[in-house]
Amino acid sequence: MKRIKKIDEWRELLEKSDEQPFLLFKSSMTSVSSLAAKKELDGLRTELPIYIVITQVSKKLSVAIESDLAVPHEVPQLLILKDKRAIWQATHYQIKEQILLDAIKEYV
Repeated sequence: MKRIKKIDEWRELLEKSDEQPFLLFKSSMTSVSSLAAKKELDGLRTELPIYIVITQVSKKLSVAIESDLAVPHEVPQLLILKDKRAIWQATHYQIKEQILLDAIKEYV
């Protein structure tokens, strides 16, 4: 899991999502549901790159993501990005390894 800190990093990844779909995890350092979601992602076996945004530290980035994707901001939130858009999302306790594996199989 690689951390994104800057808006230009985010926009570069979004542009490249035509060639390389990826997972984006928006997390909070103080949320129990974020910790539970991160544990689910830590066990995930996928070829897709996984990026994390820590929302308390990167508020402007979080707002840019919400604006660029037209997907309401939630924390925790997991998105599958492909073709410059969010094609799937889960929030809070819906972020489960098996649910995500099924979504990757269906949408990517």
